[in-house]
Amino acid sequence: MFKLPVAASILLGIASVSAAEYTLHSFKKIQLSDQFWGEGANFGDFNHDGKMDIISGPYWYEGPDYKQRHEYYPANKFFTHKKTDGTEEKIPGFEGALGINNAYSDNFFSFVYDFNQDGWPDILIYGFPGLDASWYENPKGREGHWQRHQIFDVVDNESPAFADVNGDGKPDIVCNSGGYFGYATADWSNPAKPWKFHPISPKGNWQRFTHGLGVGDANGDARVDILEAGGWWEQPASLANDPAWKFHSFPFAPGHGSSQMFAYDVNGDGKNDVVTALSAHGYGLAWFEQVGENGEIAFKKHIILNEQNGKDKPAPDAYGVVFSQLHAVDLIDMDGDGLKDIITGKRFWAHGHNGPDPDSDTSAVLYWFQLVRTGNGRVDFIPHLIDDNSGVGTQVVAGNIQNTKFPDIVVGNKKGTFVFLHETKKTSKAEWQKAQPKPDAKTAAADQALPK
Repeated sequence: MFKLPVAASILLGIASVSAAEYTLHSFKKIQLSDQFWGEGANFGDFNHDGKMDIISGPYWYEGPDYKQRHEYYPANKFFTHKKTDGTEEKIPGFEGALGINNAYSDNFFSFVYDFNQDGWPDILIYGFPGLDASWYENPKGREGHWQRHQIFDVVDNESPAFADVNGDGKPDIVCNSGGYFGYATADWSNPAKPWKFHPISPKGNWQRFTHGLGVGDANGDARVDILEAGGWWEQPASLANDPAWKFHSFPFAPGHGSSQMFAYDVNGDGKNDVVTALSAHGYGLAWFEQVGENGEIAFKKHIILNEQNGKDKPAPDAYGVVFSQLHAVDLIDMDGDGLKDIITGKRFWAHGHNGPDPDSDTSAVLYWFQLVRTGNGRVDFIPHLIDDNSGVGTQVVAGNIQNTKFPDIVVGNKKGTFVFLHETKKTSKAEWQKAQPKPDAKTAAADQALPK
């Protein structure tokens, strides 16, 4: 694979095609930091200058060049971990993790929201799995650390979400906590108060390191359901008095568990399907087509990236792509064709150098998979390599940071903090066709022979 310098333009052969024009998409890579402060990143206009800034770990970086950074909470090189017996331990530094074998962070997810509705975006952090959720209040341009509001004590699951579950138009904390699936809501008259947890399931064995969670309407009733590796929880008609939600068992990711999960109509038949990685610490990416079976919702698996079968590394897909550690996934329309595409990549050193995960030390790739509907309900996901020296963390976020038409991407992980700025170029049909990823005939034949 090729190697790219910081702030390099990464050319991709990507389709945004109409009858009159052809567009090539590329990304300009900017590395904001080479140190490990968090497994996630996000963006918002924190200083009200009309430019989007980047947040990862204890810092926010001023756009548009991201050279000036600001510390909004103490950038300690350790974090405090509360054990089950109530005592605390300090886990040593996670700065510059390329020199540390098994370092972790106290910052797994970053979200941006104006909690107190003062017009200035605040920052929500989910810490190490099993720790708290806290939001940091934007001081409206003043320097110094932001006031921290700890709103929820235990956020379990390695892919918790921040989304509107109850339909009030405001986001909720969606996670496991205390052995339950559920969501926590704010008293929006005082969002700094502790949030209330609403369990949706019976108590089970779900814990801090449970993998796989998503929020979306699985059954088309216009109510948000909760997806998990072993099935989905159907939201009832009323949430009064916190009723138990109906569970529909299905093995989306029956092994170690997945990462972020999505309900989306992939093939355009009017029914939402499920998009998910098959193992956050292994191999595999798939979409599950919603089908009817005896009057009930069922799903049919369609492989995008091959999963592991036994001890051997899986075969590449038809385009020659195979990588492990798909610990973060986003779903967004990358090329403006109205269809949502998949962004994912390799979480580098999820459990440290020479860790137990397969291919832990191989290139930290970042891809987007372009959804193409080929007719008769069939689809293809065409892989486009964005970078091979960044990857993802436990979170990857795409949105309009500098490009107002096509999404940019932010990443925070053990390799540092990165932003990929989306660029486009009008081109000829011949140049566009030359740039397109092409399936290898032999690999494609082998891939087609695999069970789907």
